[in-house]
Amino acid sequence: MYRRSLITTTWITFFIGMFIFVFFSKEKSVENFFLYLMISAMYSFPLAIGNGLLNDMLSKKYSWVGETRKRTVLGVICTLILNVALVFIINYINFIVIQKEDFDDFFSGTIAINNWFTINIALLISAILHAKGFMEEWKKSTRKEIVEQKLIARSANAQFETLKNQLDPHFLFNSLNVLSALIDENPVQAQNFTASMSKIYRYILEQKDKELVTVAEEINFAQTYCELLETRFEDSVRFRFNVSDKVLKLYVVPLSLQLLLENCIKHNHATSHRPLEITIFSEEGYLLIQNNLQAREQVKESSGIGLSNIVQRYALITNQNVFIEKSADFFRVKIPLLNQKSHIMNTPLSNESLAYDRAAKRVKELKSFYGNLISYCLVIPFLIFVNLYTSPKYHWFWWPMLGWGIGLASHAFQVFGISRNWEEKQIKKIMDREKQKI
Repeated sequence: MYRRSLITTTWITFFIGMFIFVFFSKEKSVENFFLYLMISAMYSFPLAIGNGLLNDMLSKKYSWVGETRKRTVLGVICTLILNVALVFIINYINFIVIQKEDFDDFFSGTIAINNWFTINIALLISAILHAKGFMEEWKKSTRKEIVEQKLIARSANAQFETLKNQLDPHFLFNSLNVLSALIDENPVQAQNFTASMSKIYRYILEQKDKELVTVAEEINFAQTYCELLETRFEDSVRFRFNVSDKVLKLYVVPLSLQLLLENCIKHNHATSHRPLEITIFSEEGYLLIQNNLQAREQVKESSGIGLSNIVQRYALITNQNVFIEKSADFFRVKIPLLNQKSHIMNTPLSNESLAYDRAAKRVKELKSFYGNLISYCLVIPFLIFVNLYTSPKYHWFWWPMLGWGIGLASHAFQVFGISRNWEEKQIKKIMDREKQKI
């Protein structure tokens, strides 16, 4: 035991001895005072040290967090055996050895009542120690989970920022390539392209720090960007927008359309005789970008920013997938439309949060049970004392002890028993049965 625990036990010994000496001693003398202190120490130190060592030993071997049920069952069994044994030994020394009582009366009369009362007090102390150990370990576990969640969140945020920061130089590099080609071919168009590019780049700077933007904003930006592409490729590229008005208030990751449009241009031939046709439309909770397949035979080594960037950014903010479909005639990418208030984080942080919620719920259940147990251990011995003191011939205390005991046992069964697993199995069976009917 720790030094603090020994000091606390010493103070408890002193106050209990003082209380018994003041209210129950017939002869107030120094000898009796120290006698009561010695008797108080004979009970408090063995019970406190024994229960403390047992609690520490079980906690080291069986974790409250990882092995809650095993730790609880073993704790109840070992605590009951230990306290009953200690109380009988201490009472034997006190009543039989010191006070010279008859051993035949050890399990009857006043000594039996004392045995029962002392065992309940010992179990109460033990329950408090176990509950304290349980709460301390869960607090440590919770603090550890919170720190891990913060680290995961920071890591995910840093990763997301890195992906977004790729967009600035990527767009600028591609736009300058187009501008360089236009300067030689058509200087007037190059000037218009430069003006439009400045507007688009302003939009990129405004939106790049956002996690999501509305479909309406992204469509307006895409239409402006398509005008630049039409300036560059003239009638070699055709764009068609068919997005439902219902989805304009939903959200997508910023600059996703720009990256997908670039991807279409980059990987396909586009001539006036065989124009590249790109369609942007909405369908069943997704925004789709589709083009007729005119794949280039040789493509420069990819920078890995286009599709990869979009897939990774969606993976960091939602559990909905980005779908890529390819056939002999077309290439299609489906990006999910999100509700900004309800999109679900699909990071380890989400799993940790769920685990934290389950742990908090479990702590609440256990706190409720231990509160019930402590109340039982306090109230029932008091009722027994009142009953035996006021009407020793009629033992009415059995009724509240039995009724409350059944409730306590039922509570323990709900918290530590098989009821939860049984309910889950029954629910699964019923669901499987209903699926077979369908």
